Amino acid sequence: MYFYHVVNRGVDKRKIFSNNRDYYRFVHDMYEFNDVAPAQNTQYLAMQLKEVGLRIVERKPRELLVNLPAFCLMPNHYHLLLQIDNLEAMTAFMRKLNTGYTNYFNLKYDREGALFQGKFKRILIESEQQFAHIVIYIHLNPLDLFMSEWRKRALTDIEVHKCLKFLQDYRWASHLDYLGLHNFPSVTQRDYFLEYFGGAEGYQDALIGWLKAPKAGRIKDFVLENYRKSDFV
Repeated sequence: MYFYHVVNRGVDKRKIFSNNRDYYRFVHDMYEFNDVAPAQNTQYLAMQLKEVGLRIVERKPRELLVNLPAFCLMPNHYHLLLQIDNLEAMTAFMRKLNTGYTNYFNLKYDREGALFQGKFKRILIESEQQFAHIVIYIHLNPLDLFMSEWRKRALTDIEVHKCLKFLQDYRWASHLDYLGLHNFPSVTQRDYFLEYFGGAEGYQDALIGWLKAPKAGRIKDFVLENYRKSDFV
């Protein structure tokens, strides 16, 4: 099995999520398109969806293309952590996901053309350092919208408390499900990393430790070379 950190952003730095309905739709698509079988033409009302696993149309159990241990959606980009057997399965999933969401977005906003900045970017998780921190790094990305200093320095106890509160109110990531708070549990396969952390409490402790630790040299292992952080807002 291989782990990849996958990132894609909107073309010309544009927003790919304009409101909650768009975020819901992408979460739905991560579930719907993670299947060897072709996606069915299901009716979907995103604002009424409380849990992605609830289906409107009966279907056979999914045969997953990939395992999706973690994700985070930001206004103009997304982060996914994928566990795969082969690159062909990852390519198939990402093609279905990006194409399906682009079709939805273009129809909704009466536009044409590409929505994403070329092909998705990926980093193979190779080192123990990367493996130990990739889930936490992905889940901390929403702090760019709140306290960007988390990338540059150790945070104080008060700052950490504020960051934890912000993350708990941010729905568009798998962070809440790692804490055992029901958000979108059917989308992700978390058992492997939860066992590594020692459960929800161990995960929370690791995340807090990351925020409190000096940051010199720690971020570079997770940032894709072709992406500048100033491009992500």
